[in-house]
Amino acid sequence: MKVSEKICRATVVFSATVMSFFAIFCIWSRTVSLLHSDGIKIIATGLSMYDKEPSSAPVSTSTVKDASSSQKPDSDTVSKRKDNSEHKGEQTFLVTESLFRESNVSYDNFFVKNSTELTLDIGKYLNAPLPFEYEDTTEPQVLIVHTHATESYMDNDLGYYYESFYPRDTDDNFNVVRVGKAICDSLKSNGIGAVQCCTHHDDPQYYGAYDNSAQSILDYLEKYPTIKIILDIHRDSITTDDNEKIKPTFTYNGKKAAQIMIMCGNDNYGYYSFPNWEQNLSLALKLHSTAETSYPGMTRPLYFGNFMYNMNLAPGSLLVEIGTDANTLEEAVYSGEMLGNVIADTLRSSNKQ
Repeated sequence: MKVSEKICRATVVFSATVMSFFAIFCIWSRTVSLLHSDGIKIIATGLSMYDKEPSSAPVSTSTVKDASSSQKPDSDTVSKRKDNSEHKGEQTFLVTESLFRESNVSYDNFFVKNSTELTLDIGKYLNAPLPFEYEDTTEPQVLIVHTHATESYMDNDLGYYYESFYPRDTDDNFNVVRVGKAICDSLKSNGIGAVQCCTHHDDPQYYGAYDNSAQSILDYLEKYPTIKIILDIHRDSITTDDNEKIKPTFTYNGKKAAQIMIMCGNDNYGYYSFPNWEQNLSLALKLHSTAETSYPGMTRPLYFGNFMYNMNLAPGSLLVEIGTDANTLEEAVYSGEMLGNVIADTLRSSNKQ
């Protein structure tokens, strides 16, 4: 082989090697970028489940942040948020209202979505006594917590949303923390002691939120041993392949409100350290029945599935989705007020069984 040919071949090999390394570097950079994007964080929702002991995930030092920090937003702030002029020229997508009712199990005036292989005796669990009794005390008996505190809602009831819509907000006047405050205020007006954990367990890092909120719950249980009910308040999101968002609503006293969905897990197969799941189910069904009796249409089917979501930390632990990201904050707050009444009625009636 001539020297010139050897030099040419060496040049080609060298160039190919450099290009290969460059391609690998580009792929690596893109992967790192995606791993830090909100899309990947959203996919990670609920994957960090608490089991036995809290992990070493970072926990906010503001665990016992007072609920009074979530005040009703002033009118000027609201009006600025409702100004749609900045969206001029943006694409819009449909928002459709729905009243979610029927599911695969019905009982009296409510429905249950049973996604497990278990056959539920609804009457048995509904009529079983709760593992606690209502106490005539000013001490907290209900804890409201938010694993995903930055979940937020729409500002306007327009029937559509803009393509730039991003349903997360660190301002507690506009996210689920505001809804939790409405629940607490309603409970207190009913004479039921309640406390709210306003810590943002999903901020600045979304992954690991359930480990973080588990630690907060344990801290509150230690500080307030009178706590009987723990509700992790979220909001749902339902979006079709055509980017249409579904908005679950009902009307009470002529005012529109967000439907709620109570979620209750189980450990029938012993996958989790979750021995009290049947007690949680009893509470969930009682709340569900009371809600439908007091406010017909308030509930979507109770969701019973193979999951835990920190419900193993104490009897009386449930997750509640209040509306979706297509509901307005006003609709969700209204539902929070009604949910507080439902919890109070359920606690008081437990003494009569």
